[in-house]
Amino acid sequence: MSAALLAIPAAAQSGTVAVTGDGMGTLLRAPSVSDSDKSGGKLSGKKGRRSSSKKHGKDTETASREDSFPPMSGENAITALVNDEPITGFEVDRRAMLLSGSNVQAQAKANFQAIVKNPKTTQRLKAILNQVVQANQGKSRDEIIAIFEKKKKAFGMSLQREAFESARKTALPAMKKKALEELIDEKLKLQEAKKQSVTIEDSEVTRVLKGIAQRNKMTLEQFTKQVGGSLEPMKNRVRAALSWNEVVRKRFGPLISVNTKDVDKLVASATGTGDADVELDIQRVKILLPKKMEEHGVAQRIEEAEKIRSRFSDCKSTAAAATGVPGAKFERLGKKKSSTLPEPTRTLLLNASDGEMLPPTVGDGAVELYVVCGRDAVKTDVEKRTQAETELKQKEFEVMAQRYLKDLREDAHIEYR
Repeated sequence: MSAALLAIPAAAQSGTVAVTGDGMGTLLRAPSVSDSDKSGGKLSGKKGRRSSSKKHGKDTETASREDSFPPMSGENAITALVNDEPITGFEVDRRAMLLSGSNVQAQAKANFQAIVKNPKTTQRLKAILNQVVQANQGKSRDEIIAIFEKKKKAFGMSLQREAFESARKTALPAMKKKALEELIDEKLKLQEAKKQSVTIEDSEVTRVLKGIAQRNKMTLEQFTKQVGGSLEPMKNRVRAALSWNEVVRKRFGPLISVNTKDVDKLVASATGTGDADVELDIQRVKILLPKKMEEHGVAQRIEEAEKIRSRFSDCKSTAAAATGVPGAKFERLGKKKSSTLPEPTRTLLLNASDGEMLPPTVGDGAVELYVVCGRDAVKTDVEKRTQAETELKQKEFEVMAQRYLKDLREDAHIEYR
């Protein structure tokens, strides 16, 4: 009987769970930026007004927390004040658990396996068995086994808690600073959202969390239980991200623009087809060179070409700008695939802005002035260009958001305790 009874049941190992994939990277296309390491440092006030930060935005988050977990000492103490709004040790602890969940999960599992293999654990379990037998003399074998099974399961859960507690104590110190800085950023984001009258409905936060649960193949109720019985840490994180997204969009959305040539480059690098995906609408002015001309004659033609450039304002003015210049000929070349153009003209045209006249170049028997009047993607790559434009806008949006948050941190009164 003892051999069968000494095996700790698998059910006793289920107290720790890792939940991955909060989906915020894909949902919150505009930035949820916590990038404060660029904000520098300032000291003032009771314990110092300091702006410091760490970059820790990730498209996938991991959370791990055991049900009925005992609070850490000092959780109710105020850890920091952000414009007089407190952050408690309890909030820091819960956020650190959210950030370090995967590390805790892996370490807890390793700790549990080590405890189970320890000979002292077998001795403790044997002692429990002996106690059950002694306390239940006169009962049948099946009754004693049933009583011991309950004791054994409780013992396994206590070992699981012991393993998890040890893992948490190892992981949390490294995560607490990161957690505190993230909470400070969230306070600033939510404070700014309040100033801008940005409100995120509870239903929207719940919708995001349901999506996270679904990606982890759980219902929201199951997900809540698995992360410790409370979704508040994740709710706060999602609400801050959505609020900040809206604040930055309202302030900087109209200012975001993407250069067409940057879209061309991104599409070319992504598809591996080079510049063949771009059609350029081109004009050209040629100033013919006589068959026999000394070096100073070429210089004179280039000088005349520069005069044409000085008269040029847009594609409608090209022909007029060339009028009156000896030997100048205006040509409307129309749409040309960039791959059909010779180098270095092709690269120069691709890097030019629409409506720009390039500096004069000496070609075959003429000084040439090229003008880019527009560009189009090949129809099969319209979707790729749209994706590239969205990606570039997102990057610009994130840069603006980071600067915005940096400014908020520099202007804020942040007191660390």
